Amino acid sequence: MAKGNSISVGNCGEYFVAAELERHGFSVAVPMSNTPLFDLLAMDRDNPSRQIAIQVKTNAGNSENWILSSKNESIDSENIFYVFVNLNNDETPEYYVVPSAVVAKHIKEGHRNWLNMPGKNGTIHKDNSMRKYWLNPNLKPEYRDAWRLLK
Repeated sequence: MAKGNSISVGNCGEYFVAAELERHGFSVAVPMSNTPLFDLLAMDRDNPSRQIAIQVKTNAGNSENWILSSKNESIDSENIFYVFVNLNNDETPEYYVVPSAVVAKHIKEGHRNWLNMPGKNGTIHKDNSMRKYWLNPNLKPEYRDAWRLLK
């Protein structure tokens, strides 16, 4: 597996997700150049007017948080989804399909809360562009393999 190489880890996640999308009735396109809002484009083969964009975030292990940036706070569209992937250290990958509006709200609120909490030694956190999406244990079953949300 692509341990230690973030580009390879990201590529693995994108191709695993593309394969799952094909398996679930979508035709998938992988853009040839880096696009800031999405990694994959997919069209529902049963409903060709249903076209979606997918942002893939991948962990090599099985962590339940993923790093995003402040730009992800403004990605809020009914046609854009995130698929968070855990490659599980060479075991079967896990997929969490989450609407972009849910992610945007979660990371915005999470970052605001983080800024208001004291850091090490009671110091105030300095703002930055890094955001984390934490997989809420209560929502984990709702989003695990939730390919149905894409239809």
